[in-house]
Amino acid sequence: MGLDEDALEYHRTDPPGKIEISTTKSTNTQRDLSLAYSPGVAAPCMEIDADPTEAYTYTAKGNLVGVVSNGSAVLGLGDIGAQASKPVMEGKGVLFKRFADIDVFDIELDEADPDKIVEAVKMMEPTFGGINLEDIKAPECFTVEERLREEIDIPVFHDDQHGTAIISGAALLNAADIAGKDLEDLEIVFSGAGASAIATARFYVSLGCKKEHITMCDSTGIITQRRAERGEVNEYKQQFARDVPEGDLADAMEGADVFVGLSIGGIVSQAMIRSMADDPIVFAMANPDPEIGYEEAKAARDDDVIMATGRSDYPNQVNNVLGFPFIFRGALDVRATEINERMKVACAEALAELAREDVPDAVVKAYGDEPLQFGPDYIIPKPVDPRVLFRVAPSIAEAAMESGAARTEIDLDEYEEELEARLGKSREMMRVVLNKAKSDPKTVALAEGENEKMIRAAYQIQEQGIALPVLIGDESEIRRTSANLGLDFDPQVADPSVGDYEEYAERLHELRQRKGITRSEAGELIERDSNYFGSVMVEQDDADALLTGLSHHYPSALRPPLQVVGTDEDVDYAAGVYMLTFKNRVIFVADATVNQDPDEEVLAEVTKQTGKLARRFNIEPRAALLSYSNFGSVNNEGTRKPRRAASMLQNDPDVDFPVDGEMQADTAVVEDILEGTYGFSELEEPANVLVFPNLESGNIGYKLLQRLGGADAIGPMLVGMDKPVHVLQRGDEVKDIVNLAGVAVVDAQQE
Repeated sequence: MGLDEDALEYHRTDPPGKIEISTTKSTNTQRDLSLAYSPGVAAPCMEIDADPTEAYTYTAKGNLVGVVSNGSAVLGLGDIGAQASKPVMEGKGVLFKRFADIDVFDIELDEADPDKIVEAVKMMEPTFGGINLEDIKAPECFTVEERLREEIDIPVFHDDQHGTAIISGAALLNAADIAGKDLEDLEIVFSGAGASAIATARFYVSLGCKKEHITMCDSTGIITQRRAERGEVNEYKQQFARDVPEGDLADAMEGADVFVGLSIGGIVSQAMIRSMADDPIVFAMANPDPEIGYEEAKAARDDDVIMATGRSDYPNQVNNVLGFPFIFRGALDVRATEINERMKVACAEALAELAREDVPDAVVKAYGDEPLQFGPDYIIPKPVDPRVLFRVAPSIAEAAMESGAARTEIDLDEYEEELEARLGKSREMMRVVLNKAKSDPKTVALAEGENEKMIRAAYQIQEQGIALPVLIGDESEIRRTSANLGLDFDPQVADPSVGDYEEYAERLHELRQRKGITRSEAGELIERDSNYFGSVMVEQDDADALLTGLSHHYPSALRPPLQVVGTDEDVDYAAGVYMLTFKNRVIFVADATVNQDPDEEVLAEVTKQTGKLARRFNIEPRAALLSYSNFGSVNNEGTRKPRRAASMLQNDPDVDFPVDGEMQADTAVVEDILEGTYGFSELEEPANVLVFPNLESGNIGYKLLQRLGGADAIGPMLVGMDKPVHVLQRGDEVKDIVNLAGVAVVDAQQE
């Protein structure tokens, strides 16, 4: 099937459309329903009647945006009317929810009169925390937005105008910097004089460009003062009329620094690009076909054309989704009365700054593993970059508070943690650990230090203040790779081939001489194997923790730390633990990586160590030892093993958290089963520490929960070691390394 057929199938599959309403509170019992509706609902109604601002406390108003359109200017389709535009408005709601966790009602108004549209939206003001105007044709869109901004007390934002302005503005900030040009000196030419072009030109002035340096062209040609005097242009175009000779787009582009296309495809030639100033900036944003193709513009001249389009299949896509979800997120969270110019500028500056930073692996993978690094082909972030939420929304909130648009003040540090939680429980949990790590950073040795991911992780670890990273490897290669990646940091490196590490070799020989390691072999291992080097480094207290395993099989990466660092003095067995996070639940799964066929003593030890780990994440452990039997319903050696382990733990005075078993997995996690059928259990609430009877079941279990249960997995985290050591999985991303570094630092703090 082609794209159109695929899209039709996508939209008509039951249930039709793309959005639904779901409840956010429990509705399982009669009491729940009496609280949600009659008679309990009267109480919040009376509170809001007494103080209208309490609507933000007791209703969804503060997270609800109305997407309002009359379908008169749908992108690429024109005036198709209100009902035909509904799929577009539902799609806008999808983007709001996907990128910023904002709920949307799409409102399609079968009305062309701007006065009536204004009146309709005004009547709906009590429902919403903000209004996103969409696909309303010019010049009526200017009238609608201007009046609504004056007449209602919630933010109003016409994305067709300001979205493109803000995102292309962020691109302009970086493009001008790369080209070595000052904003105030730029000669800018616009092709198109509709709502988006006029709003974009206005915004560029807010960023620092000179209005007198902007030349705007419509379908007739350059908008000049003579044309304005003859009444050929409307009042909105007149503000950019210049006292210059009349001419066409080709005349306007001669000698220009910047071309901004918001018109129709194919109207710019290579000759017109060649006529521009040195190192031109070309934003050809007509969709689906740009004013000039990407390859054509790049090939038009020998110097560096910095090119952006509205398409996703070329670098530098100017995509409004980088703006509106996060702008509204920040505005809603401070209960803003408007989205003002200062807030828009803050958005553009935050996006421009983010584009200069190292790009997460997940974003790179989403775009075909092509390198993404600040430069002519990467001047704005990608829409799927999760960091956009954490940069733009706080910037908007801060600008709203500073400009007086906010009704409420928020703590920006706490706000970032709230935003983390919106993206999932795993991010919320890791924020707890990373904050602990930042309070007292420790030195973390990174084996395989020449690996690009390790270098990028070291940069982020140091930049965020999580730890003091030490990369183990060839120093010249590490520094060369760091420079090629454009990372602005001076890495600390331990190079086994050039440093004096004789004492490390002596120590390794001392530890392993009765295990067949000669003195010369110990020297070779220290010089050539960063796992052994890092293990001795930690064992000798020259580093507080070690991360390894990025390019090795787990068993081979685990072997050196076990041989050199060993387990804690009171612990005989290490274990690998995954933290699985669901929407409203966190579960620790053990053992998933180390002990193949543990006996009851190992199971008991693993449970104790996993409980300690849970507390590092501020989770009070409740442990279940799993089997296919419930409390003796099957009696054989396999079921007796977890049963005996549970008994050992219950009788251990050092275990101060509830433990029970053996039990089936659903018994452990389903409250009705636990309290109903097995009310005698030591667990009063569902377990959050699940200890599997062997490595096989543990590994299978965590992967099924992750893949079919939709859980995010953090780990494996190695527990029971004498010093903090964590073994990565081959192919882990940079964020996984950073997260485990945070866990390692918190481990070291406990030491």
